[in-house]
Amino acid sequence: MTVVSISMPEELLGRIDRFAEEHGYTGRSEVMREAARDLLGEFEDRRLEDRELLGIVTVLFDYETTSVEERMMGLRHEHEHLVASNFHSHVGDHYCMELFILDGALEEISTFVGKIRATSDTMSVDYSVIPVEDFARTIAESE
Repeated sequence: MTVVSISMPEELLGRIDRFAEEHGYTGRSEVMREAARDLLGEFEDRRLEDRELLGIVTVLFDYETTSVEERMMGLRHEHEHLVASNFHSHVGDHYCMELFILDGALEEISTFVGKIRATSDTMSVDYSVIPVEDFARTIAESE
């Protein structure tokens, strides 16, 4: 196996080590391999390819980190064809949340989420995707 060196904050490394110990992993390398497989496999669901998708992305960051907010707005404009809606909210005393509603293909949504995840100083990035026709069917069935 190839050895790879990565840089990360001590706090994150500590969390990985605690996670490995609490969940029975042999060490941090095993945790990182599983995390990498999960991340790379996220957007490889063949059932979602070639379908129009609805995506919901939430981003949490410290409001004093203005560079994150600027990057979010830059991505909104860069992907305006994909972003159907965007909502900004203050959460607690020190945090902001960006909510993006996306309408597009899997590859476009994957690219958008990847760019958000690559933004320094984001605290949390969560997303979900659903085929538009499945969403429409669920709404129709509930009426």
